[in-house]
Amino acid sequence: MAKFSTQGAVCSLSKTLTSTLLQKGIVSEDQIDVALKEQRLQGLSLEECMINLGFVSASVLAEVLSETTGYSRICLKQVLLDPLLASLVPSEIAKQFCLLPLSFEEGILRIAISDVYNLPALDCLHQKIPSVRQIVPIIALEEDILEAIDGLYGYDLSIPGLLKEIETSQSRSFTKDDYTNPTVRLVNAILIDAVKSNASDIHFEPEGAFMRLRYRIDGILSQICTLHSTYWPAICVRLKVMSEMNIAESRRPQNGRMTFYVGSREIDLRMASHPTIHGENIVVRILDKTRSLLGLDELGYSQEIIDHIKTALKRPEGIFIITGPTGCGKTTSLYSMLSYMNAPQINIMTLEEPVEYQLPLIRQSDIKEQGGMGFVEGVRSILRQDPDIILIGEVRDPGTAQIALRASMTGHQVFSTLHTNDALGSLYRFVDFGVTQPMLAGNLMAIVAQRLVRRLCAICKIEKKMTAYESILLGLKRAQNLFVAKGCEACRGTGYNGRLAIAEILVFDSELDELLVTTASRTVLKTFAQKKGYVPLAQDARTRVLKGDSSLEEILRMVDLREGG
Repeated sequence: MAKFSTQGAVCSLSKTLTSTLLQKGIVSEDQIDVALKEQRLQGLSLEECMINLGFVSASVLAEVLSETTGYSRICLKQVLLDPLLASLVPSEIAKQFCLLPLSFEEGILRIAISDVYNLPALDCLHQKIPSVRQIVPIIALEEDILEAIDGLYGYDLSIPGLLKEIETSQSRSFTKDDYTNPTVRLVNAILIDAVKSNASDIHFEPEGAFMRLRYRIDGILSQICTLHSTYWPAICVRLKVMSEMNIAESRRPQNGRMTFYVGSREIDLRMASHPTIHGENIVVRILDKTRSLLGLDELGYSQEIIDHIKTALKRPEGIFIITGPTGCGKTTSLYSMLSYMNAPQINIMTLEEPVEYQLPLIRQSDIKEQGGMGFVEGVRSILRQDPDIILIGEVRDPGTAQIALRASMTGHQVFSTLHTNDALGSLYRFVDFGVTQPMLAGNLMAIVAQRLVRRLCAICKIEKKMTAYESILLGLKRAQNLFVAKGCEACRGTGYNGRLAIAEILVFDSELDELLVTTASRTVLKTFAQKKGYVPLAQDARTRVLKGDSSLEEILRMVDLREGG
């Protein structure tokens, strides 16, 4: 395992390591004595001696080393290797020092290595790669590193090369996660490419004589390539094996999931198959916790919206609703709000369908309507678990709406989502569920309606003079300049990079509650709310266009500016 570069480090770590092994009862004192004597005779490290003598396994020792040194540990069998890193770290260096490049971002190189104190290896990397500012060692098993090195440097990882290899390959086994199988490498290459492209979904779509591969990036589907239909059966089987689906079943829809690592990033995949006339269609949802779990200030809301949200969250009880169409970031926003309020002294419990990201200190439950626990039964159960905050994935029927209201009336904060066009529409959605406006009075914290729009690329966006019609849509009396998309290498030629949220928020107070009691009309409620600072969704969209955050073309794709507001 670890052969340390300085004698002081060896002695210091060896004492800590042996003390930890003894304390945990993994080895005995007489075994330590035998290993120390063998160390003097063989000239090996204490760790290698204990493994060779069979006193401790390599995996257990790696876990204890991670605990005693403070360095992270990784299982390379769950890591997808990025082929571009093979050109960054030469194979001779990887083999000489038994290390594997995991990721390289913003000058930080993360490597898997069995000896985190191998200073010659770290010095060599600094000399050979001038662009590296910092090297982060991560503990891994030596045997796993050697196997992964063989996979990264010993096989073709380019998609054209892999397709040619599949044509000539006679292998039909897809159960082993090894690099001898070209289909394994092809699927891994596609998954890595999608993650690096910040795609949210991968679409494998068979169509007669070919299979279309598309990514959804920033909410827009983009075609990546087309492959001949002869490649699809092997790729389909490999995806099913990875997600533990039934490879013999092709006539019914199936769902599966898996977890892997790209560098040090943990990625969850949810796979769904659907039978079509040309074969099974598979869509892979990419859940990247490091990029999707954002702070409240990182969601892309305007500062005014963030301030209103923080004000609403200070209420001790009530219902907080986020509304909008599918894919507008409602769940991400709710997670951010829960993380903002999360603390050891608060009991937060959730009911989701399904749980997308696991959050610390939060008790999360999966809803299973068929033969399991539904939302209504789940809320009843949660109310007996002494919660402070309850998240209900979606209010979708009268039973859920009424029990959510009951939970808020008994002193809880309740968070949920709806599908309506705007904030005021949520009130009438509750009425459809049998909850009247007077019943809602005093029990609503706030309602946020939002859309996700693509953010203009800061590198290549350009200004142009707006037309008379554009100035009317933006509510201007005279035309001025506005930013439009151009396209560059940084944004993959789209002109956009990332997304931001345009939103409106209706924060309830005693005066607005009084209007609810009188069952005021939508027009009366909207007029009064605007006097209190409510800014309609369309107006927030116009502001974002005038600031150059997004383009008018992109805004019109999501919001109808002709209705005013």
